[in-house]
Amino acid sequence: ITGSREGKTVEKEIAWVMIFGMTTLMIFYAYHCIWVTSEAYSSPSIVLAARQPDGSQMIFDDFREAYYWLRQNTPPDTRIMSWWDYGYQLAAMANRTVLVDNNTWNNSHIAEVGKAFASSEEDAYPILQKLDADYVLVIFGGLIGYSSDDINKFLWMIRIAGSTDPNIKEGDYYAPNTDPPEYSVAANASPTMMNSLMYKCTYYRFGEMQFDPHRPGGFDRVRNVEIGMKDISLKYIEEAYTTTNWMVRLYKVKPPANRG
Repeated sequence: ITGSREGKTVEKEIAWVMIFGMTTLMIFYAYHCIWVTSEAYSSPSIVLAARQPDGSQMIFDDFREAYYWLRQNTPPDTRIMSWWDYGYQLAAMANRTVLVDNNTWNNSHIAEVGKAFASSEEDAYPILQKLDADYVLVIFGGLIGYSSDDINKFLWMIRIAGSTDPNIKEGDYYAPNTDPPEYSVAANASPTMMNSLMYKCTYYRFGEMQFDPHRPGGFDRVRNVEIGMKDISLKYIEEAYTTTNWMVRLYKVKPPANRG
């Protein structure tokens, strides 16, 4: 009987130790979740934050910088072509008209914007005129390492554009002679890719800049490559504004030659 009682006592002690251990783990897990959530959501997506090597926080406020510039330097009836992700932000913070936004249900209209970005500058210009676009806006993260930029979204623009225009073929934007197909912005990028409006708007003048002494000029930190085309010229659009960290790039659409 004594042995039985001692056995039950040991079992109870083990049970209490297990309960205490599990409770402790759950408390630490809850604290961890709260910390992760606070780090992820304490700053809205419009203002980005990153940790520097010394542990200090660096703020990237390029979105608001660009929207403020638009609000102060463009007429109220200005129309902006960007990918639909930024439509609500542009309309609310820049107070300017956008061609597509987060609530655009017309697939053909979104496809037309995608087609403009996927086309060469020369072929995109009539589309820009048809859409009555005054400015083109692209998001670029290659300088600071922001991966949610337009080059990383570009394949979706190509696919959506190709759904309405069979001349836009996804395969044309992959590096030639690669198996499996490689999506590249480096020296092996396809001519179609490097001549696209998206590529030009993203990397215009970037090849001339050397921000890191240990990297060549035009080094894209998101794709981790040196861009393939550095000598980019523009004919139908002109750079209007580039934000401090190169995250937002704005281009003004030139008027047709016969309008002066």
